Amino acid sequence: MYAQNTYFRDSAPPSQALLDSVNGTSTRKEAANKSASSNQAEDLQATFLRLLIAQLQNQDPTSPMDSSQMTSQLAQINTVSGIAQLNVSLAALAAQLTAGQQTQAALLIGSTVLAPGNSAAVVEGKSAGFGLQLESDATDVQVVVKNSAGQVVDTINLGKQSAGTVPVSWEPKDESGNPLPDGTYTFTATATVGGKEMPLKTFSTSVVQAVVKQPDGTPGLALSNGTIVGLNDLAAIV
Repeated sequence: MYAQNTYFRDSAPPSQALLDSVNGTSTRKEAANKSASSNQAEDLQATFLRLLIAQLQNQDPTSPMDSSQMTSQLAQINTVSGIAQLNVSLAALAAQLTAGQQTQAALLIGSTVLAPGNSAAVVEGKSAGFGLQLESDATDVQVVVKNSAGQVVDTINLGKQSAGTVPVSWEPKDESGNPLPDGTYTFTATATVGGKEMPLKTFSTSVVQAVVKQPDGTPGLALSNGTIVGLNDLAAIV
């Protein structure tokens, strides 16, 4: 980027670090540090302007600096500055979105939701049920319920179902109609689509107990079954 026909009369040539700054070498290395992106752009712009002034003051009168080259350099430095400002704006927007998600998550405390899982609790002979998700319409949906020992205690035939989230109300009784004892049961579901049988995604019914901060900074929901899920993982609020 530095003009080859430029010479210096009274001052020493710029350092390699200064030239690297103008050429963008050091800027590319520092771009990974998002928290300092705005300051880096301002420093680079100031460095470029100092170098440009030095070029103009010390250029060869018989071979002045090419104006098109100067215009190109100005455009490049403005682009770098604009990208840095955009990164700052996006970071502020992301912070606002996260704050809004935390508020939404807090409103769900105490609510019963369908979250990814394959367990159903039976308490005092009752169950809150569970949920399934179908990617497409199915001609037949079957649910198999097992006890803690892995024994099949109930088979539920849901028949034909449309695509989407399907809440299932389960009465905890075995296939003979006898009440099942309290405890935690697991279930799996399959659907027949186009003559082929395929497994379905299942959801457990839980109560939102608290809102926690996840490792990526987004809010998570602490559920009564001991798991933590994100807002986007919920299938429904029941």
